[in-house]
Amino acid sequence: MSSENPQQIDAPPLTEEIAPGTATDPPVGSTDVATVTVDGATIDVAAGATLLDAIEAVETDDSVPALCSYDRQEIGPRSECRTCMVGTDEHGVVPACSFPAKDGLTVQTGAADAAEARDVNLDLVLSDHNLRCTTCGKNGRCELQDAAIEQDVEEPRYGVLDDRDEYEPIDDSSSFIQIDRNKCILCNRCVEACNDVQVEGVLRMEGSGQDTRIGFQSDAETMEESTCVSCGHCVTVCPTGSLVEKGIEDATTIPLPGFTQKNSVGKTDESTGTSKGPMTPKKRTEHTLETPTTEMTDSPSDDGISSDTWDDDQSGGDWL
Repeated sequence: MSSENPQQIDAPPLTEEIAPGTATDPPVGSTDVATVTVDGATIDVAAGATLLDAIEAVETDDSVPALCSYDRQEIGPRSECRTCMVGTDEHGVVPACSFPAKDGLTVQTGAADAAEARDVNLDLVLSDHNLRCTTCGKNGRCELQDAAIEQDVEEPRYGVLDDRDEYEPIDDSSSFIQIDRNKCILCNRCVEACNDVQVEGVLRMEGSGQDTRIGFQSDAETMEESTCVSCGHCVTVCPTGSLVEKGIEDATTIPLPGFTQKNSVGKTDESTGTSKGPMTPKKRTEHTLETPTTEMTDSPSDDGISSDTWDDDQSGGDWL
């Protein structure tokens, strides 16, 4: 078996085109160092800061969740969930995660209209989320669950996903990452991590309105069929249990016989058992278009030296 030929065969094209996330959007922070007053406390923030940076630097009157904000690795802000609304003397109610911390601004986290906006938006997020937390691998370490507890939410005013029986099948087809779109809050963190940080170009947001969902740039139907390289960065940044590493999806579920994350909604996309080989499908397809054949057997090269080769169909995915 050769250790060089597989690398030569598998090398993806450096010019592969992918759709980016939003990390390349213009910066939303302040252009200069600023002094901001938050709930009566004065705080100096650096250039590029948002109101959320100032809020997180002091002890505030009210909790400000900011579910779709990640603020690390150039991921976000997205201003999707609007659970970070705060009141300002100068501009009224604004989203803290994407509003620049301009010098002289005065912020009140406990302003009545801002608090009401946060509560309404949190209930809207909860109404479109699978709230079966006891079958979730993120139970106890979910940012949405934390926010709901902090805001004393007992029953979301707009109902819950379970009322409408609109569950999507859990995508359990990948060997490494499980997708449960019923828990996705469309924060876009995973898309940015995949496209702007890892530059893999696998995930995207697709559809519109209530049909918006996590999809694949390759138009694949399942994670197994996608071009995912299983780096796991999407799982790391997911604020809920929508993306979970396989093997720990039941780590925090209630230990009852037959009671699992996988059967929690009754519908699951399973693995086909087909080997993907050493390359992702997208890259393998591109390679196939450039190469007359991908069927590789242990054949002599021009200089008479035998070379090791890959054969998906005949070997079930192994080097010959």
